[in-house]
Amino acid sequence: MINKNSKIFVAGHNGLVGSAIVRKLREKGYKKIITVNKTKLDLTNQSKVYNFFKKKKPKFIFIAAAKVGGIYSNNKYRAEFIYSNLSIQNNIIHSAYRCNIKDMIFLGSSCVYPKFCNQPIKEDFLLNGKLEKTNEPYAIAKIAGIKMCESYNDQYKTNYKCLMPTNTFGPNDNYDLLNSHFFPSMIRKIHELKQKKGKNLILWGDGSPKRELIYVDDLADACVFFMNKKIKETIINIGTGKDLTIKEYANLLLKIIYPGKKLKILFDRTKPNGTPRKVLNINLAKKYGWKAKTNIEEAIKITYRDYLRKTTK
Repeated sequence: MINKNSKIFVAGHNGLVGSAIVRKLREKGYKKIITVNKTKLDLTNQSKVYNFFKKKKPKFIFIAAAKVGGIYSNNKYRAEFIYSNLSIQNNIIHSAYRCNIKDMIFLGSSCVYPKFCNQPIKEDFLLNGKLEKTNEPYAIAKIAGIKMCESYNDQYKTNYKCLMPTNTFGPNDNYDLLNSHFFPSMIRKIHELKQKKGKNLILWGDGSPKRELIYVDDLADACVFFMNKKIKETIINIGTGKDLTIKEYANLLLKIIYPGKKLKILFDRTKPNGTPRKVLNINLAKKYGWKAKTNIEEAIKITYRDYLRKTTK
């Protein structure tokens, strides 16, 4: 269990998930949260990570630091994605072991599962088929992180847990049109159409792929919940168990961001769809007593207000 005065290191505290974990820890009264900017600690440098842990002596670690992006950046920067993510997680996990830090949450992704998986996706479907080509380097790095945690647990009796979240969105997201995930990119596209009074929303692919979303504060809640939970398994899926098509998400966003305006949704079929469907089986998380609580429409409104704050600075 995390004591309210335990030292807790959150790697990636400036990012979407890391910042939500810090918010959640503070909300729950944890007082000794350790964070450090990437300019002061290069997580791809093993000796610096080890020395940082040796000096700061955290008792618990959340690994929310990663190089992330959507289909475009995953595919274009394949080398950076596999190198950076392997380096970050290897250094943190191994340095934690060397410094006798027994408790850790490693955040993976639903993209670790095969492209053509039975749905909903169970934890034991890992490594049962081929990955989606466009995000294969990122997925392989995350799979390596899962297997590293499993191996250290087996050999060194550590308590490293791996949470596999579905597509995550919320405040402090990346809204870049090329380098973000589909949902924040869509928020920006629709907002800019609203500003320009445009008539056509152009989306990649054909709109048929189905995706599950989770609000980032729910994911942060899961991270703190499972850090405090004794479990047998190393991997646990974190999601809502519900999914919509890309086209349905577009219509939902249009209703919230651009109400009363009927826009034509056009699809650029020269661009990839990605995995046809990804919805997680969340029975294991529910068995332990956790489930997402935030209504998606309310979460979208909070996220859109965050986007407006970012764009009007």
